[in-house]
Amino acid sequence: MGNFLLFETSWEVCNKVGGIYAVLSTKARTLSDRYGDRLVFVGPDLWRDGGESPFFIADDALTRRLAGKDPLPMGVTVRAGRWDVPGQPQVLLVSFRHLQGRLDAVYGEMWERFGVDSLHAYGDYDEGCAFAVAAAVAVDHVSRRIATKNTARVVAHFDEWTTGMGLLWLKARRPDVRTVFTTHATCIGRSIAGNGKPLYDCMPGYNGDQMAAELNMQSKHSLEKAAALAADAFTTVSQVTARECQQLIGRRPTVTPNAFEQRFVPPLRQLYAQRAAVRRDLIAMVESLTGMALGKDTMLIATSGRQEMRNKGIDAYLDAVNVLATAVGDDPSQRPVVALVMVPGWCRQPRPDLLGAIKNRDRKPLDRPFITHELNNYDADPIVAKIRATGLDRLDGKLRVVYMPCYLSPDDGLLGRSYFQVLSAMDVTVFPSYYEPWGYTPLESVAFGVPTVTTDLAGFGQWVLDERGADPDATGVTV
Repeated sequence: MGNFLLFETSWEVCNKVGGIYAVLSTKARTLSDRYGDRLVFVGPDLWRDGGESPFFIADDALTRRLAGKDPLPMGVTVRAGRWDVPGQPQVLLVSFRHLQGRLDAVYGEMWERFGVDSLHAYGDYDEGCAFAVAAAVAVDHVSRRIATKNTARVVAHFDEWTTGMGLLWLKARRPDVRTVFTTHATCIGRSIAGNGKPLYDCMPGYNGDQMAAELNMQSKHSLEKAAALAADAFTTVSQVTARECQQLIGRRPTVTPNAFEQRFVPPLRQLYAQRAAVRRDLIAMVESLTGMALGKDTMLIATSGRQEMRNKGIDAYLDAVNVLATAVGDDPSQRPVVALVMVPGWCRQPRPDLLGAIKNRDRKPLDRPFITHELNNYDADPIVAKIRATGLDRLDGKLRVVYMPCYLSPDDGLLGRSYFQVLSAMDVTVFPSYYEPWGYTPLESVAFGVPTVTTDLAGFGQWVLDERGADPDATGVTV
């Protein structure tokens, strides 16, 4: 392996915003063990004007070694360091904001070379493409600088549509670089499902280009499709998504299932102590919010993930919780139940009245006793609307719903715990996804010793059935 250099580019390198962060950060140690400093992750530099990424360890000497003193083309600048995850791989953070208003020439070239339709672009398309081109410029520059006769083979791996423009830019200029493109969820498949259309029953009849035009997704779909067709290797994370890619993109990918880095899980004794401490704090918080007296035997249930009501099954979860609330009722023989919705929304801050009640150990129900944070869009938030529509905002019976619309972290101002720490306190988790190419949330759950429920429409759920069988006693997973 001495003549090998691997770059992997993603919007979520050192940038924890979604499931791809889990994919990359939990495979970093394995890749680092295998390739050492012949591995370089490439991510967006988003923090120059507002602090630093908590996951990035800057290293000026490494910046000089990888990028040198010569300026990079197109005004791109880079910072090098280490990604603060197990394995601590090398990482390049690239600037790209200055490119966002200067992409017309790139878009024209990509139309002529690869048929990428950027004419209908909107939303985050320009931002993703600017980052992707800047990342490709950095890969080109660094690989030319450090690749020698003894490091002749260069592989550039690009994750998701947000990096597709970089793969194509590099393909046009560096045919010697081998490219890999991974789609973690197709743009058009997610859109079909998210718009309430029957994705699976009608899959054989869908045409990706036609559906992209119908759902106003032409630009993202055409970019993703072009990258998938142009790449030397095309991969995805599950058989569920492989079938989707073949039908909607027109190329069958290689399936590379996701996994989980066990070093994220503390030793068993520490895990038990953590579970007890987090349960204590969480139950005290719920008591302060709802005024309901809860004991140590309280059953804690949770769902989490991106705020996609149908795709992530948040609607189905709340419907099921509503059925459970009726079943539990006021029965004195039943344990109290708290059903948590740990899904980030457009939140401002923890509720001051809740923080005051926790500090003073007040146990009187607050106004809106089902939500922990102030929202910028309270009346338009779909989870709030669903909770109110199902009547789960009312205080009766032995079940309470609590919506925590923040990214759980040590500095979240409420619990002061990471998502994994809060996850470890649960008795069971539920992820009834309709569209879930893999499904890290149930995988993380069982990794932390929490039984979980998922669906056979999720890649992980299907993998469990195929590889481990339908025995929850053996796997901790009910599919």
